[in-house]
Amino acid sequence: MSVLVFADHSDGKFKKTAFEVVSFGKQIAKKAETSLVVVTINVSEVDPLSAYGADKILKIQDSKLDAFSAKAYADCIHQAAEKESANIVVVDSTSNGMYIAPLLAVKLQAGYASNVVDYPSAMEPFTVKRKAFSSKGFSFTEIHSENKLLGLAKNSVGLTEEAVSSVIEDFSPSLNDDDFKISSASVDKTTGTVTIADADTVVSGGRGLKGPENWGMIEELAEVLGAATACSKPVSDLGWRPHSEHVGQTGKPVTSNLYIAIGISGAIQHLAGVNSSKVKVVINNDAEAPFFKAADYGIVGDAFDVVPELITKLKEFKSNQ
Repeated sequence: MSVLVFADHSDGKFKKTAFEVVSFGKQIAKKAETSLVVVTINVSEVDPLSAYGADKILKIQDSKLDAFSAKAYADCIHQAAEKESANIVVVDSTSNGMYIAPLLAVKLQAGYASNVVDYPSAMEPFTVKRKAFSSKGFSFTEIHSENKLLGLAKNSVGLTEEAVSSVIEDFSPSLNDDDFKISSASVDKTTGTVTIADADTVVSGGRGLKGPENWGMIEELAEVLGAATACSKPVSDLGWRPHSEHVGQTGKPVTSNLYIAIGISGAIQHLAGVNSSKVKVVINNDAEAPFFKAADYGIVGDAFDVVPELITKLKEFKSNQ
């Protein structure tokens, strides 16, 4: 038996989430006293995975898989798991991972635990900690099936470097034409900016900014921090910012290491979507704003005074590094 991890990519490059699931899988493999196998799809350069403990890397290269197909990817991972006799399989919680997981669970006849936030607390019975109630609480889930599938929540366990000499092997699973009946005509991707899904830091603005013409300071602060920009639902509804930047329970979930909310009061739906961020900072001139109760740090003050001063201080700090 082995532990199998699927390391996803974007445009042929691994993202932090890929290294995190490999780090996670390595620690489970050590607990189970077995090896870690990582499967990749259409990535030419897989050596970076060795730094996080990949004992074996299965490289799948097939032009049919250039466009993401949940059914085809799930089938490939299933065949890899069968080949390696893997009874524990790990995927990430990106949109691709969440599409793949239910299909893969059926193929593996596996118990599936999503939103896993920590290493297994016990191997027998196999027990994992998961986010629950819109990240307001946690649950401990036991998986009693022989095969187990875990969906690791982003930024849950971080990266653990454990360099090994990986065995790299080409793998050619059989592809089913029925898996490709749904195809993408085109995919538009944001370029040149950090996306919310990939960001370690997110700078978000609300109606307290008074209008789209004042968004320059949000973008400047994000640029200084290497962060993604986001907004509350009312801001996107008003057309001040694109809906792709709307974060919260009804928008994109945020699991960043740092979330800075500027001029956002903190409606319950917004808090539910950003609660998984590790550190939350709020800047608001209303000391009674609900967000202050959920924040780790808060500044009561006018954003038009605080944010420019913060940008200046950060630039000074970076220039002295």
